[in-house]
Amino acid sequence: MRFLRITTATMPHKFQLLAVMAFGLAVLFIEKQIQDMDESREVLERTVARHEVAEAEQWRQRGEVGGPASSPLHRADGGDEDDLVVIYNRVPKTASTSFTNIAYDLCGKNRFHVLHINTSKNNPVLSLQDQVRFVHNVTSWREMKPAFYHGHVAYLDFSKFGVAGQPRYINVVRDPVERLVSYYYFLRFGDDYRPGLRRRKQGDKKTFDQCVATGGPDCAPEKLWLQIPFFCGHHSECWNVGSAWALQKAKANLVNQYLLVGLTEELEDFVMILEAALPRFFKGATKLYRTGKKSHLRKTTEKKPPATETISKLHRSDIWKMENDFYQFAQEQFHFVRAHAVREKDGELLVLPQSFFYEKIYPKVS
Repeated sequence: MRFLRITTATMPHKFQLLAVMAFGLAVLFIEKQIQDMDESREVLERTVARHEVAEAEQWRQRGEVGGPASSPLHRADGGDEDDLVVIYNRVPKTASTSFTNIAYDLCGKNRFHVLHINTSKNNPVLSLQDQVRFVHNVTSWREMKPAFYHGHVAYLDFSKFGVAGQPRYINVVRDPVERLVSYYYFLRFGDDYRPGLRRRKQGDKKTFDQCVATGGPDCAPEKLWLQIPFFCGHHSECWNVGSAWALQKAKANLVNQYLLVGLTEELEDFVMILEAALPRFFKGATKLYRTGKKSHLRKTTEKKPPATETISKLHRSDIWKMENDFYQFAQEQFHFVRAHAVREKDGELLVLPQSFFYEKIYPKVS
């Protein structure tokens, strides 16, 4: 550059401009050459990596000691996949029946078992002795594996029972007020899944708006407290309405113990990501959700949207603020996962292909 400044100082202005342009073009040409070399290097590395993976696969198929076949994640009999257990501790009125029907429709084709956890009086908290029984059943009932368990049960930490192998938890959450409104009308009018079944509050014609206006117990802010304790688990503090500790514990469990937590309002995206992450269970789930007859099977009957003043009254509650905090936390996490799992093309979401590969695999196969 110093040589360029000295030389151009003695040149006419037009020649100075030409010299600067020529120098710029030379720099661009060199940068392009460097970029081409980098791209060629990447192509070469990927080719070498594919060759190394192919060699490793041959090694695995021969079952040589020390090769990838010795890893528990690369068992030739597929035993690791066939040992999978998924637990869907479904929160009431979050489209859980609609999603569970997909599992029932796929279990025969994809060769896994679906088991409903039916608790006495729909109590989501298991006694300690039932916790021990349940953990033992889930981990030891080999005839049922791979298994998909579902039921209205609070999160249960398997690690404290000293068992080998942890289940994969999944769940779906919903806007707290919308969930409560749906549950309120469900108790009175049921749904189109079993329309003839008599519900606990059948005959009560009072609307949700009227319930809130008169301070009824079925629409009290305390009834919003459900998604937090379901994720918090079997600690006594989880069920203390308005507990800040329970909120933080529920958030920690969501990010640390759950493979995926979806949103009722974006259920198709949840199904799509599950199919990509757990094809052993959910292969074909997205197509079934979009075209199957059972995708939106369960709809609460006679449900009326709440008035603005009703929603505003509930929003003033500290309990709503905490439940909504948890819901927004789950929403942000799900959107983060989705952004890294799918992309939009022509108005449709598509699952992203694998974006990593293996290279520099040693020792080399002789």
